[in-house]
Amino acid sequence: MKEKKHVISRVLPGSIAEELELEPGDILTAINDQPVEDVFDYRYLMNDEFVTLTVEKPDGELWELEVEKEYEEDLGVEFENGLMDEYRSCSNRCIFCFIDQMPPGMRETLYFKDDDSRLSFLQGNYVTLTNMSQEDIDRIIRYRLEPINISFQTMNPRLRCEMLHNRFAGDALKKTDRFYEAGISMNGQIVLCKGINDGKELEYSLEKLSVYAPVLQSVSVVPVGLTKFREGLYPLEPFEKEDALKVLETIHLWQQKMFQKHGIHFVHASDEWYILAGMELPEEERYDGYIQLENGVGMLRLLDTEVRRALKERQGDGRVLKVTLATGKLAGPYLEGCMELIRKKFPQVHTEVKVIINHFFGEEITVSGLITGQDLKEQLAGADLGDRLLLPCNMLRSGEDVFLDDVTVEELADFLKTEIVVVDEDGADLVSSVLDPPDHKKQIRRQMYEQTSSSDRGQA
Repeated sequence: MKEKKHVISRVLPGSIAEELELEPGDILTAINDQPVEDVFDYRYLMNDEFVTLTVEKPDGELWELEVEKEYEEDLGVEFENGLMDEYRSCSNRCIFCFIDQMPPGMRETLYFKDDDSRLSFLQGNYVTLTNMSQEDIDRIIRYRLEPINISFQTMNPRLRCEMLHNRFAGDALKKTDRFYEAGISMNGQIVLCKGINDGKELEYSLEKLSVYAPVLQSVSVVPVGLTKFREGLYPLEPFEKEDALKVLETIHLWQQKMFQKHGIHFVHASDEWYILAGMELPEEERYDGYIQLENGVGMLRLLDTEVRRALKERQGDGRVLKVTLATGKLAGPYLEGCMELIRKKFPQVHTEVKVIINHFFGEEITVSGLITGQDLKEQLAGADLGDRLLLPCNMLRSGEDVFLDDVTVEELADFLKTEIVVVDEDGADLVSSVLDPPDHKKQIRRQMYEQTSSSDRGQA
């Protein structure tokens, strides 16, 4: 029972909880006389306009508090355990698992494999369904906790068992039917592995998944990420340009079919496929409102759009600046295009994009979110970085100024002897970070490959 005690760790300023004089260390024991099992119960029970809270103070005194509030208005607290329950680890041994490709000696949270349906709703994490009980499904349907993000990989049950190394993985696909019949919105993901679930298997999977549309709102297709730490793991090969062209041909055909039938493009290719194929990114309308943005689908197109919009609102001038932006190989050319747009309006602003090669994980890893502090140190040492160095926020651990290898932003700034500004994900912040005086803003939104608090809902 001690593990189920929901201890408040923070009371947000100006919140209902602050008005009620709740404090860190208080324990929420019940809402409307009902015990709270986890964050699902908490969010559902707190939706009402009238709620009764039972709170245990550190000295054992019990408070019963009646609250009148707006519908769905939150109490304004964070808990020591963001899920208000134990995190559920993954029971699969997927042949493409990125965590299995991590080097030894990194912080413990980077090795935790989650497969928790609650994180799918709260943070947008993808789940395989193999770890989801019938009770979980019933609660999701009863509480209307949507969308649920599902990592399908393939709709071939036999192949799915092989890819996930789980004999129940094929049968787990049937759980999708429950969500579909209940009208619970879903998003899907396929991690594509060369020669395994691509080609005819991909076409088969998209055909099967299309039946669930539009309750299944979208399916992203992303290439498997391969680090240099794959010794002893299933032999996987990187995709080449010809492979990417074939994948995009399949996706574009299905986009046409689904748009004619449902008015949505449904299946989306992550940006890597277009870069690898040497093709232009799709126009903005093809992304259906960027529903799969967190899977790297349309991030570069959206960035370009936002940069142009932000620059349109500014009057060009003759300010003199030199700014350096460090990023991964994937986004390098596109960020250079954004810098060129800035220079056209502000000709005395010199910007340089430094593409960082990922020596830590291997050169096949090209995203900025997996660049380490030590690679930044090695490749930027001695360079003239100008007035400041800009870094995208997804390089850093969620909520902290720490890279994957535990190098801190402060440590990097001291080493490079330069001002570092952490840039938020939107194009407006990129433009502001280049042109405006640094405000030392380092709010980090992106969460990658490790567990964090889920007290705030993430974007799916």
